[in-house]
Order: sequence, then structure tokens, then C-alpha cells
Amino acid sequence: MRGREDIRKQDITPMLNIPPAIARAYQEAAASGLVPIEQRAHYLRWLRYDLDFCHKYDHDPEVADSLLPFEEKLIEKHQEDWKRQQARRAVAFTQPTGVDATAADPSGSQGVTPRSSGTQETKRPASRSRPLPDVPPPATRSHPGYDTAPDRPRGSPLVSAPHPPSGDPVRAPQPLNRSHRPDSGAALATASSPLPPTNGRPSGQAPGASWVWVFEGLKSAIAVRHYSQKTFHAYRHWLRKFQAFVQSKDPALADMEDVKAFLSTLATKQKVAASSQNQAFNALLFLFRHVLEKPFGNVEGVVRAKRRRYIPVVLSRDEVDRVVGHFSPAHDLIAKLLYGCGLRLFECMKLRVQDVNFDMKILTIHDGKGQKDRTVPLPQVLLPELQAQLETVIRIHQQDLKAGYAGTFLPSAVEQKYKNAPRELVWQWFFPASALTRISGSDERRRYHLHESAVQKAIKAAVAKAHIPKRASAHSFRHSFASHLLQANYDIATIQKLLGHSDVRTTMIYTQTVASTTLKEAKSPLDF
Repeated sequence: MRGREDIRKQDITPMLNIPPAIARAYQEAAASGLVPIEQRAHYLRWLRYDLDFCHKYDHDPEVADSLLPFEEKLIEKHQEDWKRQQARRAVAFTQPTGVDATAADPSGSQGVTPRSSGTQETKRPASRSRPLPDVPPPATRSHPGYDTAPDRPRGSPLVSAPHPPSGDPVRAPQPLNRSHRPDSGAALATASSPLPPTNGRPSGQAPGASWVWVFEGLKSAIAVRHYSQKTFHAYRHWLRKFQAFVQSKDPALADMEDVKAFLSTLATKQKVAASSQNQAFNALLFLFRHVLEKPFGNVEGVVRAKRRRYIPVVLSRDEVDRVVGHFSPAHDLIAKLLYGCGLRLFECMKLRVQDVNFDMKILTIHDGKGQKDRTVPLPQVLLPELQAQLETVIRIHQQDLKAGYAGTFLPSAVEQKYKNAPRELVWQWFFPASALTRISGSDERRRYHLHESAVQKAIKAAVAKAHIPKRASAHSFRHSFASHLLQANYDIATIQKLLGHSDVRTTMIYTQTVASTTLKEAKSPLDF
């Protein structure tokens, strides 16, 4: 393991300037649209890596013969296919005409074919020391503390080759260290990629451009905007379907005709619901605007899935009691909170000790749907059970501290600001998991909250045991909460606030779940 001083030395190692001839060739390729805007910084880094390689091994970077040895070196250092493909394209754009950027490599997968088979090498042109005109050098990380990526195997090198843009500084490529011997191989060492190569397909199979950088860009754009992980997973799901629909077409060449055809196919052939088609539309809109950085355009002419009015499944009060009666002690309090406070399942699972205010009899929901906070009154009948659950949490927390566990998981960057917060009682989950979670790449163990799937399975089993002839789920308790309040003549605006709806029209759906008591016969107030 290298010390921080050695890491700093490698991080500040200067790289060679790009000769004007190569710079002009790159700029012409970029200006003609051959280099996607989101990949230009990574192409520049590969050009500098190639120049550094040529300097060490006495190759001329301005002749086609120098590209094959560079590709062989990448293969020797076990670079992934999509990285070699990106490097090959970056260097081939600046080579003399005749170099094929899509030919097979020496290993049989995505390499390069040199223009000629000659081996004559010339000395480096004097223009190598001159700066690159009008093209800023790529930024490289210089902080030594980036060895924190959870998906990097322990003991793997810190230097990483360029990869598709993600906005994550942990993945930024390092400059090559020219102080190493040519045969050391340290200059081209790379950390493992978080995504499988060539979109999960083995090299040499179905043709198509790499979409790895698209999904990396999606992950980064979602994180920058603080969207939930559920949104990321949903968007990634639809982008994978879109990728399969266009047969892994180069993402930079995707246009509105592809979008229209894909959305129409979802409605006509796959018969998806209108909500699913709208979600796919939003995913593609996000892709074009924030990942590809292209105008989205007009989607007129798309066949729209027919929207059907959905009436929520609502349980009667008797049915709620029957279902709750079939829960085990570990899940019955959760079901009572879902119904008694109108919570979403993930909101209930994410409750922490500090969110339950016994004095004011208020429950605070942080980071609900849409990253919104709200408060709801605590049911008086549940106070003894909530106190008992709190005592259980305190006992588990004390056992974890004695065992030397690292505490709990915290949102965002709270732990960076408050180092001891994971071990404080107020941050502990109100419904902790029974087993500990091991942190990848370390020996730390932390306690997560009870998983949603465990509660969903318990609810399904309880509904079956209670012989309820309804397709009830965890969200049915929330629907029942709103419907029963409406049935008790509570104001619709009050119910909207308790549910955390942004628009009252969303809350109005519950008027369809209860019997109407409105008098429709026209009558004068004087006759009341």
C-alpha cells in the first residue's frame, strides 16, 4: 500500500502537451460532431495517455503504426473493452486517414487496424513541447483521499483509466506516471468498473455502441438533483429497454424518431398502462436533457396508452382490525402506523427515534415523496406500543455500542459533518433490522432499518389468513386512512395536508371510495 506522499507525487506528475497537428485533427473531429460533447474530456485524456506511452516507448504518435502498440498495452494491462473502445476512437480520430476506429483489436475484440504494416519509427517532432491551442487540458484529481469508492476491491490500485462521464470525482482518471519503468505497468493500472463491460454482453457478440457512460451519466445526474434511488432504478429500467429497442445504437445519434417509435411500441405492442408510458417518457426526457444534453423536441404523433381511472383498494374498519390481528408482534405496530397516520411504507420504514415526539404527540416524516417533510398526529391508542418499541430500540442500540459496531446509516453527508452521529440514539431507526449489514470493502458493520419486502410479505400473508376478498397491500392502509377521514366528514384540504399531496386533485380520488351523502334534490334554503 502506497503512502499518501507517494500518491501526491503521482497525482502531480505533469503530462506531455499535445502537438498542434494532433490537436488540429482532434478539433476537426469534435467540430464535425464525431466526438460527443459529453465525452470530449475523456477523449483528451486518452490522447495524453497515448502521447505518454509513445514518449516512453519511442513511438511517433503522428503515424498510424503507433496505435497498435498502444492498444496491445491496454490489453496487457487488462483494460475493459469499453475503455479500449473509447481510447481507440480518441486516438484514431487524430491519426492519418486509413485507420479504422471500429476494427477488431489484436485480442479479437474491438481493437484497431493500423494503416500499414511497416515498423519504421521516426523521432518525435519538435512541436511536442508546444501547448495545445484552444483546447483546455482535462482536469485531474489531486486529492489523496479518494480511496473510498465502495465498489473498488481492496488492494486494487488507486489510478483509474478514463471512463464514461459520471460527475463523480472518485472516478476521475489519473495522469500517467512517467517516472516508472516501461515494464512496470503502473501507468496503465485501472480500478474495476462499477458496471459490466459492453452492457453486460461478452465481447464479440451482438454489435452496438457502448451505453455504459449513459448509465453512469444518469446516475450522476440523478444524484446531483437529489432524486430518490427509486427514480434512478425506474429511469434505468426504461433506458435499458430503449437501448434494446434501438439495438444499442450510438446514444449520441439517438433522435426524436427513435423516441416516438419506442413510446408508440409500448402502447400498441406491449400494451403498457398509461402511467408506465408516461414514466418511460419522463425517463427519455431526462436522458436527452441532462445526460445527452440534446433538445428533446416535439412528440406529436405518438400513440398514447389509454388512461383508465383507478379506484384505490380500501379496507373497512372491521377488515383493518382482522388483518392486523394476524400480524406477528414485529409487524403489527407498522401496520397500525400505516393506517393510523396514513404513511407510505417507505416513510414508515425510514422513521428514526427523533421523529417520534411523545410530548407533543406528533410524528414527523422527513424526506417523503418529492423530498417533502410533514407532520401527522400520533394515535393516542398507540402510545404504549410506541414506548415499548422505543425501549427495544434503546436496548439494541446499547448492545451494538458494546459490540463495537459502527452505528447506523445516515442520509446525505450528515456523517461527514457529525462524525459521532451514527452512534447517537436520536439517529437510530425506529424499526431496526434484526441482522447487521457489512460495509463493502471494510470490516465495518452497521444496522439498517427493516426491509420493505419483509413487511409486504407479512401483509400479504395476513390478508390471506383474514380471508379478505380484496387485493390489499401496504398502500391500502393509506387509502383506508384517507377514505375513513373523508367518510367522517373531514375537510378535503385537511386530508391533503395529512397525506402530503401537492395537488388537491390527487386527494379527490378518495371521493370515489366512499358513499356520497350529498343531497342532490333542488330545494330552497327557506324550506330547510
